[in-house]
Parts: sequence; structure tokens; C-alpha cells
Amino acid sequence: MIQELRDILFVDIETVASTPDYGTLTERIKTQWARKAGFFKRDSGQTDEALFHERAGIYAEFGKVICIAVGKFFDHESGELGLKTKIYAGHDEKALLTTFKSMLEKMDSSTLRFCAHNGKEFDYPYLCRRMLINGIPLPPVLNLSGKKAWEVQHLDTLELWKFGDHKNYTSLDLLAAIFDIPSSKNNIDGSQVNHVYHQEQGLDRISEYCRGDVVVLAQLFLKLKGYPLIADTHIVTA
Repeated sequence: MIQELRDILFVDIETVASTPDYGTLTERIKTQWARKAGFFKRDSGQTDEALFHERAGIYAEFGKVICIAVGKFFDHESGELGLKTKIYAGHDEKALLTTFKSMLEKMDSSTLRFCAHNGKEFDYPYLCRRMLINGIPLPPVLNLSGKKAWEVQHLDTLELWKFGDHKNYTSLDLLAAIFDIPSSKNNIDGSQVNHVYHQEQGLDRISEYCRGDVVVLAQLFLKLKGYPLIADTHIVTA
């Protein structure tokens, strides 16, 4: 395997509002959400409760992680590059994050590199915040305290695409389209995750969607580095 492709762990997470019932929130948390919601543009008559169901999952203080998909390159028996994926999903966030942490701690943190799309702004800090909220000590690869910028091994395909331009956000789906990478958006998209989880109990659907995104992410990384896409037959699920 090409050296620069080694030791990269591709990561994508799915998050939702912490509860399906706004009424179960403590008054203290409701007050804090009202302050947060005060900064949002809202439709006429849209309440704090409606905004909670629509947007709380984006914020680690008000949401939770329900699924983490990971992917790692490997040498396929054909002699070509392969991609191995694995999904961590569940309703018990603490158990989910603890299992994910245990997986990370089996890997060499001195060489392991994360890669996510907009990971530096979303996935990485969200995982760290939710681990701390759940009383889980951060694993070395996520504990950035005291580290210099050049010591952090995290990669971000959005950052790679920007080439220093910070004016615009470019979605993973748009980059997949322009690079002709098969899309993961077959039966759900990110805006529907909260509804599918809380109203339809569709964790399995969300997990498959999340796995699809991590495949697209890995394929996009290859394109950005000038390598060919991995054949579908060389993509496996652990």
C-alpha cells in the first residue's frame, strides 16, 4: 500500500436531538436552548420546541451520537487497494462511545490519522464533547490539549478542497457529484436523520446511510490525492 494511505481512519458520525420529547428537558436546559435558538432565523410562529427537533442534533450540548462509521484502507487479495468499513450504532450513547474509544485505543495513536469531511469543525469536536459529557476520558488520538497545530494528525477533506479559501462550504455530496463518485444519498439525507431516528425508529437505515458516507469520504480522499477509485467489489464491511 502507498505510504500516505496507511494508518488513516475515515470517520463519519450521525447525531440527533438528545430526546424526542422537548417536554422532558429540564427547565435549565430549556432556558439555555431558548438562548441558543434566539440566534436562529425562524419561520413565522416557529417555536423553540420546533427548532429543537429541527436543529438540536447539530450541537453537542443538546444532541447525541447514535452512529459512527469508520473505514480503513487495506491490501485486497487482488493486489489492489481495498476499503474495510465498520459501523458502531446504538441508542445508549455512553456504551457506543465507550466501544468506539476501545477500538481507537487498540490502534497506534502515534501514527493514526483521522479523516472526515468538515471533521475539524464538526465530527472531531462533537465526539470529544459528547465523550466528556458522558464522563469518558478522551483517547490519546482525540486529546488535543497542549498539542501544537503540526502535531495534530487529523485530516479534513473539506480543508483539502479549500486550498486555503475559507469563504465557502462545499458539501460531501457536491464533491461526490463533481468527481463522479457514487452517492450515499439513496434513501435518506442528513436533514431527515432526526425524524427517521426519533419518529420511525430507523437506526438501521441511518447506519447504512452513515456507512455510505464513509465510503464516499474515502473515495473522495483518493480523488483529491490523484488516485483511482476503489472498485465496489473491494469494499467490505467488518
